[in-house]
Amino acid sequence: MSSIEEIGSIRIGVIGGGQLARMMVPPAIHLGLRISVLAENEGSSAERAADRVGDYRDPETVTSFAETVDVITFDHEHVPGEILRELEARGVAVHPRPDALQFAQDKILMRQKLGELGVPVPAWAAVADEAALQGFIDAHGGRAVVKTARGGYDGKGVRVVSHASEVRDWFAALAEDGRGGQLLVEELVDFTRELSQLVARRPSGETRAWPVVETIQRDGVCAEVLAPAPVADPATLDEAARIGITVAEGVGVTGVLAVEMFETRDGRVLVNELAMRPHNSGHFSIEGSVTSQFEQHLRAVADLPLGDTSMTRPAAVMVNVLGGPAEGPMPVRYAEVLAAHPAAKIHSYDKQPRPGRKVGHVTVTGDDLAAVRAEAVAAARMFD
Repeated sequence: MSSIEEIGSIRIGVIGGGQLARMMVPPAIHLGLRISVLAENEGSSAERAADRVGDYRDPETVTSFAETVDVITFDHEHVPGEILRELEARGVAVHPRPDALQFAQDKILMRQKLGELGVPVPAWAAVADEAALQGFIDAHGGRAVVKTARGGYDGKGVRVVSHASEVRDWFAALAEDGRGGQLLVEELVDFTRELSQLVARRPSGETRAWPVVETIQRDGVCAEVLAPAPVADPATLDEAARIGITVAEGVGVTGVLAVEMFETRDGRVLVNELAMRPHNSGHFSIEGSVTSQFEQHLRAVADLPLGDTSMTRPAAVMVNVLGGPAEGPMPVRYAEVLAAHPAAKIHSYDKQPRPGRKVGHVTVTGDDLAAVRAEAVAAARMFD
């Protein structure tokens, strides 16, 4: 697949029409790869490459789309595993493979696998009823984090609770489902900040890691990313990179893997979440890295040699635009923002504004982190 003569004939099929698929399009063009998108609905962020619109949970829709491409990859992790395994049985290349993707789809499986790999994680348990949950809460200081095993993102499917009754509705939903599901409960970690380590891996086993970054969350949603993570102990950076590569190799991922972590007050690094696709914490890399996460993901799934992940400048800061202008999508403010902040790189996801919605991001690179961050924040706030 990866010979020079064949590169131009490779068609990458992306399931999901969100901003991640949208941002894969420019590097696909630059690499000479063809790209197709199966979007969930009309008018998606990636509509320029959306050859199909359909339900990613429908086997016939996904199989029909897969027949038109050489490799399947993802904008999100929600495609049912049984559909993806059927594609593999038919000889379709799926990256990341369903045997790896399952650990990003199911948080309980993820915790079990990380334990097998010896990766540090918060204390946790899988609980099927209120009594078991209350027992964990009482044994861990009277408060805990409860997560739905599947489907949560950007703060959804996550609650900090003091009593098991606070997730009674989740237990009821599991009972109605009839499959005997469980919730994940974890200790409430006393952390100083959140970090993210991005790693890319290709089928041959080659891996590349970006510098670890600090992520700043607001209301459970990523608001800012500081690259590289400032004032970090070199041992912490080494440990984050070691963990990222250990996970990538241990699960056999292909493509970009994001390992979200807590840095604790006593100097430990604990893994919080995994994502097996380009990730919000890596958007800085479009301008801030020699090889962006989007180009690297395409290289990996096409089994092409991976690119340099070095920073292009000493500092890069990415700020999400959450909500957006009341009068319409981000470009309605472009003239004034571009005039005021000519160093800022602005990315619109072509989404209608809505409170809390990620409609785009702003990135600034430079030599001084404080100055770069101030510029990026100021530019992003002009879209409020």
